[in-house]
Amino acid sequence: MHDWQSLSHVRWDCKYHVVIVPKYRQKVFYGEMRRRIGPILRDLCRQREVELIEGHCMPDHIHLCVSIPPKYSVSNTLGFLKGKSAVRIHRELMGHRRMTGLHFWSTGYCVSTVGLNEEQIRKYIREQEQLESSQGDLDLK
Repeated sequence: MHDWQSLSHVRWDCKYHVVIVPKYRQKVFYGEMRRRIGPILRDLCRQREVELIEGHCMPDHIHLCVSIPPKYSVSNTLGFLKGKSAVRIHRELMGHRRMTGLHFWSTGYCVSTVGLNEEQIRKYIREQEQLESSQGDLDLK
């Protein structure tokens, strides 16, 4: 059964698969940073009424499956998430170690609509690490 959400004058189901990367695609998500980035993003999503359905942190990027209410645009929502999380990452995790000013994320992002194949997208996000490691074993000639 399809789960529709509703606001006062609209029924909606707007889910997106989003990939965000740190500046220069640096491999920064390990140890303490990897453990703390999830709660930071979940807290910011709650503030913006965005449901974080699935998420997975790779060493150099993050996959998210989010449900964004139609009253917010995807670009504004991701701008909020990336901007506020960058400030919190610098305050809580990086201390004096700065990458480039208070910037943390690269300027762009990758987004696609989930549509009716949500379970496939969620599985892809969960298994991204195994997929990437198995592709690294390929012999490309």
